[in-house]
Amino acid sequence: MNVQINSKEITLNDHIREHVSCAIENFKKFNLDITTVNVHIGTEGKEANVEFDIHIGHNSPVIISQNHDDLDTAIDLAIGRASKALRRLHTKVTGHKGGESIKNLAVEGEDEDE
Repeated sequence: MNVQINSKEITLNDHIREHVSCAIENFKKFNLDITTVNVHIGTEGKEANVEFDIHIGHNSPVIISQNHDDLDTAIDLAIGRASKALRRLHTKVTGHKGGESIKNLAVEGEDEDE
């Protein structure tokens, strides 16, 4: 998994960089094929802007954008929203209550056509 943390008009200290890196490591628990995570941190006026761009293999990317007056709060809110979106995607892919996976159903459908 490639991770890029970019900042614009804000200097990132080690605390913020470590906080974002730990959150990205926690995204691995969803067992999705996450290929790239781009984090853009900047300012818009007086507000801090945080954007997570999470690319997942065989799915469309998950893009989360969050604005807030406080940078740490904006990061925490964006992490929460990204975790929620990845959890929902994981549930959708694996199937509800341990049922058949969507990926397995698509593969089985191709085998039946032959």
